[in-house]
Amino acid sequence: MPNAKVLSEKQAIVADLTHKLQNAAAGVLVDYKGITVAEDTALRAELRKNNVEYAVVKNTLLQFAVNNCGMNELDDLLNGATALAICHDDPVAPARVVNDFAKKIDGHFEIKGGFMDGKPMPLDEVMALAAIPPLPILQAQVLGTMLAPISGLACVLKQIAEKQGAPAEAPAEEAPAAE
Repeated sequence: MPNAKVLSEKQAIVADLTHKLQNAAAGVLVDYKGITVAEDTALRAELRKNNVEYAVVKNTLLQFAVNNCGMNELDDLLNGATALAICHDDPVAPARVVNDFAKKIDGHFEIKGGFMDGKPMPLDEVMALAAIPPLPILQAQVLGTMLAPISGLACVLKQIAEKQGAPAEAPAEEAPAAE
């Protein structure tokens, strides 16, 4: 039986994990066995750039936190070497960054499963989520789609004007010089 100090420390860790899981937009459970220190350092740097929290967590403590959040379906994934990557603002970031890293070091690092908005997700849904491009790229694609018809219209109007003999852009008349 653990002493009171150790038990209270573990309860504090579980409470902190529970709070993080409840407030996270999304998260991914990862099996990280076999990666080197250099690979782990590179992964952590990339996760920090994307505002993703990453930590190696004891399975028993994470199991208590997951059960406190009502995501009991994740219990089966909590075996072996487990790390947790969560993000509070971008639900795609943890899956995308971890999946990209897993592709770089094939075999030593794999996604076990994940969750989004407090609901567990199977591995195939996590992988589909990982395929979504980063938010700035999605925003650029939407803006490009919105601007395409306007740009097309401008090109057509310019060609019509040139075909009818008018110059494409009339030079601005110079204002008379004030003396």
